[in-house]
Amino acid sequence: MESNTLLTFIKNVLRNKPSNWTRLTTHRLDIYTEKLAKVEFLEQFENLYLANDFSAHTLNELPTAYDYIRLGHPLSCVLEWTIAKLNGLKPEHVISFQSDTVPVMAILRKNLLSNTKTRIVYTDELPTVFDAETIKRVYGYEFELQHVNSLEEVSAFDGSTVLVTQKDKIESVEFAKNIDFIVNIHSNLGSVLIANNEQDESYVSEIQHVRRRETVSMTPANCLIALEEIVGESSGEKSYHVTADKKLVAETIQQINDVNTKALVGSSGLSIQYAIMMGLIDDALENHPEKAIKFIVPTNCYGGTNDQARRVAACLENVEIVDLLVDGDNDMVKSLNTVLDHIASEDAIPYIIAEIPTNPRVEVPDLQALKETLHKKRTTASGETAIEPVFILDQTFCPNVHFLGEGKTLSTVRAISYSSGSKFPSGGLCTAGYCIGNEKAASLLEKIEKHLTLCDNEATPLQYEILAQQMPSMIQRIADAYTNTRAFVNFIEEVLPAAKINFVSEELAAEGFTPSVFSLDLPTKGATEEERETYKRKLNHKLIHKMITEIPDESKYCVSYGQLQGCYWTIPATSTQGTTKEGDKDYIARVALSPNMDLELHKQVFADFVKEEI
Repeated sequence: MESNTLLTFIKNVLRNKPSNWTRLTTHRLDIYTEKLAKVEFLEQFENLYLANDFSAHTLNELPTAYDYIRLGHPLSCVLEWTIAKLNGLKPEHVISFQSDTVPVMAILRKNLLSNTKTRIVYTDELPTVFDAETIKRVYGYEFELQHVNSLEEVSAFDGSTVLVTQKDKIESVEFAKNIDFIVNIHSNLGSVLIANNEQDESYVSEIQHVRRRETVSMTPANCLIALEEIVGESSGEKSYHVTADKKLVAETIQQINDVNTKALVGSSGLSIQYAIMMGLIDDALENHPEKAIKFIVPTNCYGGTNDQARRVAACLENVEIVDLLVDGDNDMVKSLNTVLDHIASEDAIPYIIAEIPTNPRVEVPDLQALKETLHKKRTTASGETAIEPVFILDQTFCPNVHFLGEGKTLSTVRAISYSSGSKFPSGGLCTAGYCIGNEKAASLLEKIEKHLTLCDNEATPLQYEILAQQMPSMIQRIADAYTNTRAFVNFIEEVLPAAKINFVSEELAAEGFTPSVFSLDLPTKGATEEERETYKRKLNHKLIHKMITEIPDESKYCVSYGQLQGCYWTIPATSTQGTTKEGDKDYIARVALSPNMDLELHKQVFADFVKEEI
């Protein structure tokens, strides 16, 4: 009886769901409490279920679920909650993935760090991309595989037993004796990991964090299909022109980057970055066995990048993170030269991850000096030729700048450029990210593709379709958004000259660096540094609150960038730098403008703020 009531409620929810549940890729920070994340959404959703309230208005008022579609979103939460309810499980113990293999690897990672054995049991077949040898050799995970004809054959085991099943009824969960986790794989939609109710919370949070950093949750479109299948109202899966879309996207990426090497497209920017990291580690193990691997990472870069790099290093004894100071009083090139000299003396392998322009200070290093530093011939302590670095460029802020082609800044060293797809590539309509390398890095791209495939992190057919629709107009959208941003920056300099604005110079813009994001340090006051910092932080929030309340249809409090319309405000220290060390965080306002917005209205509201508060 309860299951019928539940399914009827879900049917009504799907009919009345807000359109944003299937079309937004970033959250609103004004209705999001990070510490509560999915819990807050589900608590209120449960209350709606108990009250049989499924109105469009109340659904729209639910707080933001998780932080991004990458980690989780309303429909993934509803799917997981529904499966849990139908099977008497805790909702937090049901975790959906777009990938078929990463949920298993999430358990392997947790058990590696806690020194717990893992047994993977399967009745049919494991996913074809599950490469056991590579997972053990490159990722450092240990496990044993066991094929069984029936679950009665599963004996007791001193460790975790994971059952992998491939079936299209992902809501069907049956925990047999001696099974700790089930990974139900749907042939087209992704997978769902279920932990039995005896598993402690540490497993749940660790698995969710893998989903946050190394892959994505089941996408909104696929969650919707899964939910429709569960309630018996499936309209069938949409057909896509995958071959044509892939070809167009690959050609567009090549044109944008002015190179003809192979382009790779992942389910998110971090999915691509993870494939890059693991592909480079694989290459190092093959070509430079026994040598230490050093990932050089800016201390204050995007929190996902920082966190993922350190998570990879935590699993592998021969991988270490080296801090790179890039912003403010620190010069990226000088810092990099010092770090590379030191790594060369140790005869280690240098992999550099950096953003140009930097985030959130929007700084561009001396590119000629950067080229010379990267191309500099270095020797080890014993006088042998040092291993040349690989430069991994996060080009999300300015994906239109040519770094890789002949004669460009990164043409003389092995270099890979990647971008977050939820920004300009898709205009905020999907999370799919991409990467491409220069000619010198072509062999590395083969290894990166291998790990993108192993982790089942390639973009979905719908993501390819969205990129095929959006990427051809990307260059023009970047130009139009920059025009709005330059005009807004100029206006702020006029009405509030005491503010410190971090943005590219006119000279850099003429060279092609035309971001549509800037950071803003508002003028402050106080007798001590602590008082001045406190006052500035409060002023930041006052400004953002005024903009989003007086221009609610366009100004949003979220971390978005490169969207098709509107203006987006955030404070990096409390959003994109969430996992960055406290001393490296930036408590400033970051503003991102789009090509389509009411610029004059934003100027007027900002001018009013200056009159009221400054």
